[in-house]
Amino acid sequence: MLPTLMATPRPSSSDDNDRPTKKAKVAPGAENASELVEDQAEDDFDDEEMVGTGATEVRASDLYLDTINRAALDFDFEKVCSVSLSNINIYGCLVCGKYFQGRGRKSYAYSHSIHEDHHVFINLQTRQVYVLPDGYPVSDPSLEDIAFVLSPTFTPATIANLSSATHPGKLSYDLNNEAYLPGYVGLNNIKKNDHLNVTIHSLLHIPPLRDHLLLSDFRGKESELLKRFAGLAKKIWNPRLFKSQVSPHEFLQEVNRASAGKFRLEQQGDPVEFLGWLLNRLHKDFGGTKRKNSSIIFSTFQGELRMETQQVLRSDVGEDEKPRFDIGRETSSSTSPFLFLALDLPPPPLFQDAVEKNIIPQVNIHSILAKFDGSSTQESAGQLRRYKCQRLPPYIITHIKRFTKNQFVEEKNPTIVNFPLRGLDFGDYVDTPSSGESTVYDLIANVTHESVAGTTRDKESTVWKLHLRASGGGGENEKWFLIQDLIVEEARKEMIFLGETILQIWERRVSEPSKSMDVDR
Repeated sequence: MLPTLMATPRPSSSDDNDRPTKKAKVAPGAENASELVEDQAEDDFDDEEMVGTGATEVRASDLYLDTINRAALDFDFEKVCSVSLSNINIYGCLVCGKYFQGRGRKSYAYSHSIHEDHHVFINLQTRQVYVLPDGYPVSDPSLEDIAFVLSPTFTPATIANLSSATHPGKLSYDLNNEAYLPGYVGLNNIKKNDHLNVTIHSLLHIPPLRDHLLLSDFRGKESELLKRFAGLAKKIWNPRLFKSQVSPHEFLQEVNRASAGKFRLEQQGDPVEFLGWLLNRLHKDFGGTKRKNSSIIFSTFQGELRMETQQVLRSDVGEDEKPRFDIGRETSSSTSPFLFLALDLPPPPLFQDAVEKNIIPQVNIHSILAKFDGSSTQESAGQLRRYKCQRLPPYIITHIKRFTKNQFVEEKNPTIVNFPLRGLDFGDYVDTPSSGESTVYDLIANVTHESVAGTTRDKESTVWKLHLRASGGGGENEKWFLIQDLIVEEARKEMIFLGETILQIWERRVSEPSKSMDVDR
């Protein structure tokens, strides 16, 4: 027997005997299609039935609003029916948090409302709340917080506050009264997606891209990847979360589909490789072309690099002598765009005694940036090459190449890179800076790699961590956060450079200060 339902007042015109009983005509064997067509017919009928009875229906809905369980709600997962696995016309039960398809008489949500005595559902697309099995809509101010968690909205004024110096002090609280700072929340490591998490967090703290996504309202023909990335950005920066963490499950499921399984939840990978793929894919989805500044991605991260090449001529005297550019010989020059700069580490010493084995080699960041000074040469495939930047973007992404592959293993270079947190001058690595543009950059994100002791890369023991600078920070009061999956804690600034850095994002200063800050940390 079905459980007894709570009686609700209803207009006389909506008596069960007056309801139409005609079933939708469908092709034989099309069971799912039959349900969808019938659901649509029922939805249309219910909407018409409610005309002129709104006040009575809202009062009736109050009988069920106290059954809503906000602690059970989790809108981070992919919006598919828990029974049919369909992603069409999905409703969320506000009592248990499960997803179901449709709200007509033969829908799974309708059956759930009868068998489980759960009556309040929300349309995950329109955010409209309904009471089932009666099917009438509910409009109550007490439900606004649920709609906001499902789909947060931002205004230019609220977004401007995210970059202000006061933002790090504006803590929010979840349902359990746990404090968190919007934008600096943990991301769930579902299986082995920590390398994806650090990349997502890094990009969503770049103000131009972040602001563009938070103000977006993608409901048209935009790609599903772009819609879900914007949705994830809004959840991470949401000041009214029900729980002080966010799961990237919905976005990463689309990443898996869009990349044809190249980036998966259950497999460790390289955040730099994922970053390159994601930037190019987002550029395409934003409608970008090969032209400069054709998308928010190119206008934020793209610079220009000049490369000069010359054929290698070996000297007859001194086989150990390195080949050098000969200005008297033919040299070819080309200019190409870049999204990040690859920096090479010097090889670690091969033979070390007992004492030297305990010493980790270190190098200054300027020594590896010298690759782009226009005079240092790189030998590759019988050619000498030298590089220099032609144009610097507002945000520079640097990739420190720490891993090298051979036929057997992937080796890791443990060399530590010393770098300043603020005031790194790229002026020596660009030809002629644009007038009025500063060449001084401040660090905004720093991705590090950790694994068991050794010189090879063990993907099973790999841990990726991220250092993020607090919004509006600067000077002695500047705050940094260390994020590792769900763990978010304040980091000591003087300890940040000690990690094995893989990826960094540098932000251009609005005005160039004195170069004495180039060595400050």
